[in-house]
Amino acid sequence: MAAAPGRLPRATCGATTGHTGPVSGPQAQVAARIPGAAALGLLPPPGAVAVPVARLADPRLLGELLAARAARQRAGDPRVHATVWWYSASAVLLAPVLAGLAVGRPLSARPADTTAYLGRGGLPVAAVSAVAGGDPAAGLREGLAAVVPALAAAARMRPRPLWGIATDSLANGLLALGRALGDVPAVTALAGPLAAAVGSPLPAPRYVDVEGVRFTARVSCCLLDRLPSGPTCLSCPRRAPAERRVLLEDSAARVPADLPPAPRPPGPAGR
Repeated sequence: MAAAPGRLPRATCGATTGHTGPVSGPQAQVAARIPGAAALGLLPPPGAVAVPVARLADPRLLGELLAARAARQRAGDPRVHATVWWYSASAVLLAPVLAGLAVGRPLSARPADTTAYLGRGGLPVAAVSAVAGGDPAAGLREGLAAVVPALAAAARMRPRPLWGIATDSLANGLLALGRALGDVPAVTALAGPLAAAVGSPLPAPRYVDVEGVRFTARVSCCLLDRLPSGPTCLSCPRRAPAERRVLLEDSAARVPADLPPAPRPPGPAGR
């Protein structure tokens, strides 16, 4: 049964229902080229609820979702819930267009062409674009310009921090795709031109390389640590730079390098 206008499907406030089945169409061709596509939000899991992304531009619907999250987590600041939700949701909603660019098969990011799949609590767990081609940056601009102001209105907050979250999701998404495809430098090189093509108010994405491992240099705070028992992220921009560097170095020592080793300078002549 369809949800009433302005309301989320009932399943998003509790256990999900239904079965999505395999992805078909142009996104199936993209996902087939990417190892671990399901973990990157490109394949809807069984039981997720399909919602056209255009519906996520409704402040009333988003307000209902945020109120439900606040009631479950016993924390009442709608700004915190909106930011934490968007930190996860934007990563999923950007996944199709980023994946298409990464494998050279562009997918539309327009809200009318994209379906979000919601799991428990109304959190997007996958997104599927039904249309190949088009202008990825224009579609991304259209989608963000629809959802960000609606979410800001629902949470009674400024939209600019949410644009910052979107930039970090763009950078994180391309970094994850680069690792999956085995070419972090080439895939993350797409971030700057894509964000520039989307234009203001989307900030420029940034990366930092530490001991051969690439990290997103965050421009936003997800506010996760404002929730009960929420941790402070490793790369949180509110950390002191020296502390953040130490934590990134420790993390880099535990994972495979993303980047080829820097060439050693030649030794003295005659040796």
